[in-house]
Amino acid sequence: MENVLLDTNVVLDIALERTEFYEPAKKLIEKLYLASIPAFVTASSVTDIYYVLKKKKGHLPTIGFLKNFFSIIDVVGVDKNIILNSLQSDRNDFEDAVQIETAKQNDISTIITRNKKDFENSGLQIVTPLEYINKTSE
Repeated sequence: MENVLLDTNVVLDIALERTEFYEPAKKLIEKLYLASIPAFVTASSVTDIYYVLKKKKGHLPTIGFLKNFFSIIDVVGVDKNIILNSLQSDRNDFEDAVQIETAKQNDISTIITRNKKDFENSGLQIVTPLEYINKTSE
């Protein structure tokens, strides 16, 4: 069974109930949970998610969301080696480089994101939430 990494934007789509993106992201999480597919976010994404969500919803609702979310989704570490390799990457977005490097070093083959172009030429499978749902439903 493949491991998947959720990009920060997918988690925020759920947490902030972003109209256009909420339903596919919610269905994705349900699919991952029901199929027992190992799903992760990077440790560095957690702080980004907290920061954005706290600004919109406040500390306590943010903590509540994260506790619930991490009862289903796991966190994968970001270490010095991942950071150094990401710094040497030719990617313009350091956060994306960290996501890619974390996936590669942790046997995660798929990144699920709304911004596929940010992960082009990563050597990983890059899909949107809807593409992943459709792919695994076949």
